[in-house]
Amino acid sequence: MTSTRHRPVGRFAAQGRAVAAGIAVVAATTLLPFAPAVATAAPVEPVTDVTTASGARVESVEHVGGLEYLVTVYSPSMDRSVPLQVFRPADTSVPRPTYYLLNGASGGEDPSSNWPDQADVATFFADKNVNVVIPRAGAFSYYTDWVADDPELGRNKWETFLTQELPPLVDESLGTTGTQAVGGISMAASAVLMLAADNPGFYSSVASFSGCAGTSDDLGRAFVKLVVEARGGGDTENMWGPDDGPEWAANDALLNADKLRGTPMYITTGNGLPGFDETLQSARIAGDVPALVNRVLVGGGIESITATCTRTFAERLAQLQIPAKVKFRDNGTHSWAYWQEDLHESWPTVAASLGI
Repeated sequence: MTSTRHRPVGRFAAQGRAVAAGIAVVAATTLLPFAPAVATAAPVEPVTDVTTASGARVESVEHVGGLEYLVTVYSPSMDRSVPLQVFRPADTSVPRPTYYLLNGASGGEDPSSNWPDQADVATFFADKNVNVVIPRAGAFSYYTDWVADDPELGRNKWETFLTQELPPLVDESLGTTGTQAVGGISMAASAVLMLAADNPGFYSSVASFSGCAGTSDDLGRAFVKLVVEARGGGDTENMWGPDDGPEWAANDALLNADKLRGTPMYITTGNGLPGFDETLQSARIAGDVPALVNRVLVGGGIESITATCTRTFAERLAQLQIPAKVKFRDNGTHSWAYWQEDLHESWPTVAASLGI
């Protein structure tokens, strides 16, 4: 990505500083795992002997059970192995499309931050004719191509991996239709918008839950820096160069919103106020008072930022006359119960774009 844009005048700098500590804390916060049931159908096995022209290859396939597989692939751009959690379609007798689901700040590298461990992914998709592919890597990376290797986070070429290396590998190994959609939460909710903007027409639709489309204004930059630097210790200068450099603007979906024209979008956010899951009786809180306080204060603070970001993005899309389905929940914090709800409610939009 080499396009250059003027950096906009800083907005909401005060709010960004006020919630900086909250963002840093939530990157290290773990939630009570919410294990899904596993389907029992016998799907067609993924093909293991696959290497694409880029040099990407399937390294191993493990059948976890039912429709679920753990697939490890090699990324030549990052020179590393990437684990994927894969759920096969209910009916594999004909080719099916693919839905890539990306995790938040921790990249799904532990169960407390991973879609299938924290939401009902296995049961929800058990009767649906779609391949679901979830990378279990990419912590604090923003799923973007970094301009330099980082001493803490290594080599990150995630846009290259997700748009050039992985899809041909998945298409051949799983026998897909070649059509794909993408969705993500929190950090990845921002990333999926830029992945789609950088690659018009590549994704049939985008689902973005609790993200911040703007990355180069004061609020957006503060959000990005604290995600990248908080627990991972990464350096955003290795990601997008100096703060006033062109890559920050080039990776700002708010500034590049016009590139999303024609891509169906489903965008959601809460407002940060306690909702149905902020109770001691919630299965995820399970009577843990400190966990509830953390959820209300930290998760609420972060979601109030994503609400501001989302409102600004929705206004920009309206100005450009770009249609999108945008949902502002009445309440809700930055947490999994609401993203599970988003997954369900966004599915008709995603499914229609995939032709299922």
